[in-house]
Amino acid sequence: MCLVETARLQLRMFRQDDLDSLAGLLADRDVMRYVGDGQPASREVAAAALQSIIRHWHDHGFGRWAAIDKATDRFVGFGGLRSLKATPEVVYHFPKRHWGCGLATELGKASLRYGFEEHRFERIVAIAKPENVASIHVMEKLGMRYQMHTAYYNIEVVQYEIRQAEFVVDDSPYLLRARRERGHPARFGGPKL
Repeated sequence: MCLVETARLQLRMFRQDDLDSLAGLLADRDVMRYVGDGQPASREVAAAALQSIIRHWHDHGFGRWAAIDKATDRFVGFGGLRSLKATPEVVYHFPKRHWGCGLATELGKASLRYGFEEHRFERIVAIAKPENVASIHVMEKLGMRYQMHTAYYNIEVVQYEIRQAEFVVDDSPYLLRARRERGHPARFGGPKL
């Protein structure tokens, strides 16, 4: 079990009962415009994505969290780290009503900190379709720098990266709560909220 708290978000492990929330987010045309083929996902695709997210944590010891608004206790999006061709990648997905208020940056900072402090990754990447200027702006706010134009799964993207030595921990609230599970050590860190 891994839980991270930031100023406005509780980042918790996905559960089976998150399917409705995840399916609603992935069915949103605005959210999916720059993801994969750009089409909203069916409930079946969302169910498969949920299983993949849960399995990724088991297989890799890191992954994507459900983002819960601490003020309302409601699901507002998801993100974290996933494995992209054996390299950790930071990702974030929020509905349009939460765009432009810094939640992606808040989640991204917590994800980078978790990856560098808990897993000692040497580098973390992020990718976006070149026309997704909002996501690229988030990458830049995270301190990531342009690495290259490339393609994954036949989709053209720009790739940004940040190395552990370049990552600067700021005064953003961050509290990690971890519980020993399946051989993963418990670790605690960050200033108290």
